[in-house]
Amino acid sequence: MPTIDITAPEDLFPAEVHRQLAEELTTALLQAEGAPLAPPFLENTAAYLHLLPAGAVHTAGTAAARTVRVQVLTPPDALDREGQIRFVAEATDIVARLAQDPTQRSRTWVLLTEAVDGGWGVAGRALDSAFFAGARRS
Repeated sequence: MPTIDITAPEDLFPAEVHRQLAEELTTALLQAEGAPLAPPFLENTAAYLHLLPAGAVHTAGTAAARTVRVQVLTPPDALDREGQIRFVAEATDIVARLAQDPTQRSRTWVLLTEAVDGGWGVAGRALDSAFFAGARRS
């Protein structure tokens, strides 16, 4: 049950694709993890869309950068190397397609972060890698 934070300029994605962006990214991440596409995974894998004013995203080259950051937090050992490669490629493709700009691929950062074992919880329960390993087998 990972979480995803998507940070982008507020005018990058048409408003009508916000839900689709969240759904496609969370589904791609669960598939890359090998997690079942069933409750509680679908109900608890959240995507947080952070839309910033266009002038709030900067690079050394521009004061109005069109970059996107997709930052993922997963339980310990949720993504193996193949899953990492798969998700980074799919997330980048999803962002570019929904932004309706194929050049967006070169301005999309995907950051994969793994929680420490036991440093993860939901519904008031601290969970560890043994819990998630069992849940993925279910």
